[in-house]
Amino acid sequence: MNIYPPLLGAGVRVTHIADDWTRVEATHKVRRWNRNPNRAAFGGTLYAMTDPFFGLMARGQLGAGYRVWTSGASIEFIAPGRELVTASMSLPLDEVATIRAVTDDGSKSITTHTTEIVSNTGVLVARATQQLYVRRAK
Repeated sequence: MNIYPPLLGAGVRVTHIADDWTRVEATHKVRRWNRNPNRAAFGGTLYAMTDPFFGLMARGQLGAGYRVWTSGASIEFIAPGRELVTASMSLPLDEVATIRAVTDDGSKSITTHTTEIVSNTGVLVARATQQLYVRRAK
């Protein structure tokens, strides 16, 4: 994931992916060459830290036979991120078991997942929310 062009270009680094696909952590170090005119992380970069990961975690846990994508997203900017920021995302096994149960009969599942992006000093920088759409493949 660290050489995936959209993340690499934004300066986002994936620091952890759990073997069971229940947790992903990504960081972004704000530097002189990747900050906005206010000397903070770009909003798009903060969102990029979270964008693909709920879908990847769901896909990793569900396995083949499911269509998974983000059907909606939003981000709330709370404070400027001016140093190292971290997004820790989790998708517990029991939530994916519920998604699997809902989709067993061919129905769709739409779940909402939220991540907080926090600075290395503990300041809440942003809150990103995604709607995850899952349906069994035909």
